[in-house]
Amino acid sequence: MRYLVLSDIHANSDALDSVLADAARHRADHILLLGDLVGYGADPNGVIDRLAALTPVTAVRGNHDKVAAALDDAEGFNVAAKHSAQWTFDTLTEPHRAFLAALPQGPLLVGDEIECCHGTPFDEDAYVFDEMDAMYSLNASRRNLCLYGHTHSPAVLAFDGSVLDYGPVKGDQTILLRKDSRYLVNVGAVGQPRDGDPRAAYGLVDLDRREVSIYRVTYPVEQAQQRILDAGLPDVLAQRLRLGR
Repeated sequence: MRYLVLSDIHANSDALDSVLADAARHRADHILLLGDLVGYGADPNGVIDRLAALTPVTAVRGNHDKVAAALDDAEGFNVAAKHSAQWTFDTLTEPHRAFLAALPQGPLLVGDEIECCHGTPFDEDAYVFDEMDAMYSLNASRRNLCLYGHTHSPAVLAFDGSVLDYGPVKGDQTILLRKDSRYLVNVGAVGQPRDGDPRAAYGLVDLDRREVSIYRVTYPVEQAQQRILDAGLPDVLAQRLRLGR
């Protein structure tokens, strides 16, 4: 069984299209969406249309999805994020807002081995920033492999009673899943990476081979930037795409 893992697309249809084109070579059986389909980027309706057409899919909501669907406010967002949240809400059609509103709260269990969440298994909006956050998350998880997003940075924690490994993941990488260990994995962001690498990121879980692979894909960043500027969104949202920050 192969799972394509997508997180933090953030209304970046240029990045999403490039990722889906690259991921087609893996022939995944199922798609896992880890939240934040919208926010920051300039094509929320287009991204939702693309994702809604994919099947089969298991999805959880992200914090930007909640705000865009009027399920939460943008109180904790910075100025640029608040501007984007309001623009996204105004730009979404009613059916697209309804799609976001129907996304379930994580975590969700997928079979006997995988758990999916946006932030952490104990709080959908919490961030995993360090090893302690990662251990809290792993202790709250109900499966041996917990997949999460929200930080926009690929990272892996492996645990077999003591921490085997924790840290960021650079470039393409494959993690072998030991049967006697547990894992917390962030495959990175499709639409707005923040690890210094502007390439889109996605993951593939192959349960038959017991592997999690993280891939980076070049996409037309300038095109995504121009969409943001043409939409009248804050310049910083375009600039950060080039920096991967």
